[in-house]
Amino acid sequence: MNASPADPGRPSDSEPGRPAYESPDPERPASSAPTETDLEQEIPPARPGHDPYAALRLPGYRLYALGWLFGVVGHQIQGVAVGWEVYQRTGEALSLGYVGAIQAIPLILLALPAGHLADTMDRRKLTLVSALLSAGFSLGLAGCSYYQGSIRLFYLLLFFGAIATTLGRPARQALLPQIVPPHLFANAATWNSSLFQVASVTGPALGGVVVAFHVPLAYLLDAACMLLFALMLFFLRLRHTPREAQPASLQSLLAGVRFVFRSRVMLGAISLDLFAVLLGGATYLLPIFAKDILHVGPAGFGWLRAAPALGALATAMILAHLPPMKHAGRAMLLAVAGFGVATLLFGLSRSFMLSFAMLFLTGVMDNISVVVRHTLVQLLTPDPMRGRVSAVNSVFIGASNELGGFESGVTAAVLGPVGSVVLGGFGTLAVVGASAILCPQLRNFGCLQDARPEEEQQDTR
Repeated sequence: MNASPADPGRPSDSEPGRPAYESPDPERPASSAPTETDLEQEIPPARPGHDPYAALRLPGYRLYALGWLFGVVGHQIQGVAVGWEVYQRTGEALSLGYVGAIQAIPLILLALPAGHLADTMDRRKLTLVSALLSAGFSLGLAGCSYYQGSIRLFYLLLFFGAIATTLGRPARQALLPQIVPPHLFANAATWNSSLFQVASVTGPALGGVVVAFHVPLAYLLDAACMLLFALMLFFLRLRHTPREAQPASLQSLLAGVRFVFRSRVMLGAISLDLFAVLLGGATYLLPIFAKDILHVGPAGFGWLRAAPALGALATAMILAHLPPMKHAGRAMLLAVAGFGVATLLFGLSRSFMLSFAMLFLTGVMDNISVVVRHTLVQLLTPDPMRGRVSAVNSVFIGASNELGGFESGVTAAVLGPVGSVVLGGFGTLAVVGASAILCPQLRNFGCLQDARPEEEQQDTR
């Protein structure tokens, strides 16, 4: 036989029906045909310097972000309708507080189990089911509003809608690290905040117009937006991250709580945001300010609701084009202090333009805090824990939003809406001072880009 010396025993190149033999090439990948997932998650080539659009160059992130944009727009439209309709039908500030309390209860009770589900189930599917259920309860609100169902039924539908949202929230928050690589996460978090603010501007503005035209239509639009979000999730492909199956147990459910309390930086950031929003939020009282104090009607109410988002959007666009913060902890403390001052001045204002400007400023300050907190929560947490830690974050932040609404309603019933907001502004400033003293780890935290789980920090030492 005249076999090639380099390949003894193989047929010659001239043998019919057999391809020519190629020597192995160690530099060539095992397969030249990437899978669909590989293509979806293809990381763009590195660009010199800071690339403000790095996350947006990922097809998977663009698909997720577009769907989430629809979801938030719908939620904001519905929020305007709920606040306006409840106050119109009851005429009581306390009824607006009940709206917050009703939506906080599922978050407090179910967030930790939802976090465990996010760490043991397919996060994309869990988020998709949550979106579909939320759309269903929005349709129920539309029917209750159209047929003037009882206010108790209205509250009940809000309660079940909050359950649907709570079950999917930790999974949705933990999806992002499976969509973008770690070095792009801060950029993606900033764009997430930008898109959230775009939705928070357009949503309330559209909500004001829709409410003035036909209130039940607002709930139908929210249902349609959630269905679009579910559709985007259906086509989303994620980077696989191995996770060990963990049986449900009290120890597993509380693992996220223990992790947060071990991380002084994360605990400080979450606690600061919790008490600032709990005390300084005026959003739930805006129907009273719009109708009885500023006298601007539903359209003006929509613009007041949109003002914080306009400020946050402007800030988010600036942050996206800047390198990661080098003194993130100090920036967060100063931003929350600014939030408190702006809230206080809003409570004292009798001018629509000044009130709008102060709400705009609260959005500017809040967005800085959001970017820092969300980046720290996700990047300081290892992936197998992200669902449960996101659940703890949801309890702290989400419950503070809803309980803050209840607190505002109760204090407004006692002190009046102006007294409630002014007291909240002073309370926020007191929380910032306490946080700066009690949590030096947060105050001294440096660049966001350096944030990573503790075990990875130890590996690099």
